[in-house]
Amino acid sequence: MENFRDHPLNRVHTIDTSMNSLWEFYRKNFIMLYIFSVVISLVTQYASSFVMIDIANLQSETDPMVMLEKIREYLLPMALISLMNLLFTAILQHYILYNPVDNENNIFRSVIKSLRYFIPFLVLIILLSFTGAIAIILGLLALVVGAVFAVIYIMTLYLFILPVMMVEGPDIGNTISSVFKLAHRNFWSNFGWVSAFIILLIVISFILSGLVMVPFAGSFFKTIVNPEEASSVSGFAKNPLFIILSALANALTIPLMPIFSTILYFNGKARENKIGQDYLPEKQEERVKVEDLYAKPYSDDHPDNPEKK
Repeated sequence: MENFRDHPLNRVHTIDTSMNSLWEFYRKNFIMLYIFSVVISLVTQYASSFVMIDIANLQSETDPMVMLEKIREYLLPMALISLMNLLFTAILQHYILYNPVDNENNIFRSVIKSLRYFIPFLVLIILLSFTGAIAIILGLLALVVGAVFAVIYIMTLYLFILPVMMVEGPDIGNTISSVFKLAHRNFWSNFGWVSAFIILLIVISFILSGLVMVPFAGSFFKTIVNPEEASSVSGFAKNPLFIILSALANALTIPLMPIFSTILYFNGKARENKIGQDYLPEKQEERVKVEDLYAKPYSDDHPDNPEKK
């Protein structure tokens, strides 16, 4: 952690300062983060356009076994796209962690350095996926609230994985231990922050998606009015203009999660190491006390006693 002592996100945070730090870091590093995110988004968007399930073709199929066979054809391409997304996530996380504290680091070094963490990261994601599936199923037994709680809890664990691994080493056992320890220390605070961040991300993504869909509103509404036109969805999804616009919009939100993940980790470590006073972002203003609202009692012979004046 000594190497990261001067990292701009390494401090004890409150929910307000965490969002302020996220915005300040995002703003100061916007150009590089956005350019790389556009490249990421273009690659994944273009690849995804070729593995979109043909909804109209599936709807016309009445044999369930044949339908499953057609869906199975998409599993391998979708798995490769998921692996690609995980690799891009690791690269971006490494850049956000190391670029502010290492003058020699750049996005190209992060591409190479992040490969060291990719396999352990993949193993932990697989383990987390199985655990998350079980947690969500159990959560459904407690109705929707339980499922939502399970999803946010799994997301909280996920956000700690890469920062722990990249700062403390790629040992899987140590990573699991540290992730659970950091996530469960100040658990409700972490849970609340992640909940607020997810809501913020959903709102921003919804707005951006709506803006991207404006040029294709006719095709979209045609699909809603006439479900038989569902094949048109895959049509405009392969449109180069749609791919470019989606990539430009998605790139605005891609860096947010690794930045927030870094904030969560450093906040947890700062509290664990009791270095709060050195990293408090600002001094709190003196609050008015109850006794300040009343006149101070003075003795009869006190020179400031107003009754003597």
